[in-house]
Amino acid sequence: MADPPVTIRVADERDVTALAKLRRAWLEERTGEPVDDPGFEATFAQWWRVEQPRRTFWLAEVGSERSGWTAVGSINVVEIVHMPRPGARGGRIGHVGNAFVLASFADRGLPGQLLAAVIEHSRVRRYRRLLLAPTAASTPFYLRQGFVPAGNSLLVLDPSTLAPPPVPEQARPPAERPR
Repeated sequence: MADPPVTIRVADERDVTALAKLRRAWLEERTGEPVDDPGFEATFAQWWRVEQPRRTFWLAEVGSERSGWTAVGSINVVEIVHMPRPGARGGRIGHVGNAFVLASFADRGLPGQLLAAVIEHSRVRRYRRLLLAPTAASTPFYLRQGFVPAGNSLLVLDPSTLAPPPVPEQARPPAERPR
């Protein structure tokens, strides 16, 4: 029996439920158990509305017009627009994230097809580069696709680990100002 046809397409607001289901499946595949979070889909939909203007999502679907389509994978890219400076215009880069294909479909070339859609999008949008933070397990896949290590130039800070800055005296209510 032949594998059902696959399509890769840009997702839109009609796909929020399918994307949320894939995100849930991603965690459940990794933990090996169902995740009890009845409010997740609503939280995901709210996140989608905030992120949608700067993020493009793609869906991998199997099925047909007649039988219907089932989402089996997704990927997205956040567009980051750099500030222009005198003598140079700002450019754009894309941050690839949240790539996932159901395990039962991963060996059918869908991860590569999803990434190819992102790469074509980056060419059309004239991104200077694509970047991502792969998991250890996905790093070999991205290296095979032409990504290269970016070196040790990135730094990270967790703001919750810092003490709050002192409040300037003029920002304090008059009753709290030293006399």
